[in-house]
Amino acid sequence: MKSYIPTINISSLLDNKFLSKNSKKTIQEIKKACEEVGFFQIVGHGLQISEIKKVCSIGNSFFNKADKFKKKISPNKWNKKNENFYRGYFPSDVNGKEGLDIGDLKVSKKYSSQIRNKYIEYIDLNKCFDKKSIKILSKYFDNIYFLSETLFKSIIILNKKNPKYSKKAFSRLKTLSTLRFNYYPFQRKPVEISKQDGVALGCETHVDSGIFTVLYQDKKGGLQVQNKKTKKWYDVPFNKKAFIVNTGRALEFLTCGKFKATNHRVLWNKSKRLSVPFFFEPSYDFKMNKSFLGQKKYNDNGQIYEKFLNKSLKKFIEYQR
Repeated sequence: MKSYIPTINISSLLDNKFLSKNSKKTIQEIKKACEEVGFFQIVGHGLQISEIKKVCSIGNSFFNKADKFKKKISPNKWNKKNENFYRGYFPSDVNGKEGLDIGDLKVSKKYSSQIRNKYIEYIDLNKCFDKKSIKILSKYFDNIYFLSETLFKSIIILNKKNPKYSKKAFSRLKTLSTLRFNYYPFQRKPVEISKQDGVALGCETHVDSGIFTVLYQDKKGGLQVQNKKTKKWYDVPFNKKAFIVNTGRALEFLTCGKFKATNHRVLWNKSKRLSVPFFFEPSYDFKMNKSFLGQKKYNDNGQIYEKFLNKSLKKFIEYQR
């Protein structure tokens, strides 16, 4: 049976030659997936499975540590000794799952203090990770960031703009992009029961805030996506070679609703589960103009992305800090 979630080989885009015959075909596949489903899986992305496994191993090892150890890098809400409030570790009693949010590992303590933005935080990962693990995480962040920007450049191409135009929205050290580890422990009860179909959930129905989310889920699966028209739910199949990509609210805004952010949820499966999403988000001071992608009929000043994100995060319990 053909999966509801399309699988796209993006290898033709990795060399930034977006105008080749194969690239044009791939970009049209991405366009169709964004318009019709809001979710797709990508293969031919250039990352080795061994690299992905190492990152997952680091995440699992961290979550298997004692709470006292993990809270060394918690936001101030759970560790009053720390000044960070946005990123870091949060415990499972918040919303049924544990999480670890990591910003750009190239952000230094000095840079963070100079830029004075509440979302650009330096977290001392040395408190919980050895140098080898930090190096692996840093490389992974770099690779997923490049991959995400490549996908965004394909959207820019669709709107007949130069792919270098992405730099206007994404200035590396100023982006609010986040690498997250979601760890679902043995959940004795679901986070919620779906009001739509009565299904028990391990993660509530929601849409993401940014441009794209690029996620790797383990073989436990459980992720579901909703058909925007029929409201029916479909499983996102596990593919060890693939990343799952979905559209977010920021992309919906910039495309004037053409690429809608799509509802998704995680089933309550009563067993441990790890997922590693990367939230690809613009620079905090990027002006969210609807004319950015060439919609000339819009002539708005735009609110900066920091405020756009702040409003979006209010619906997530784990960010009520």
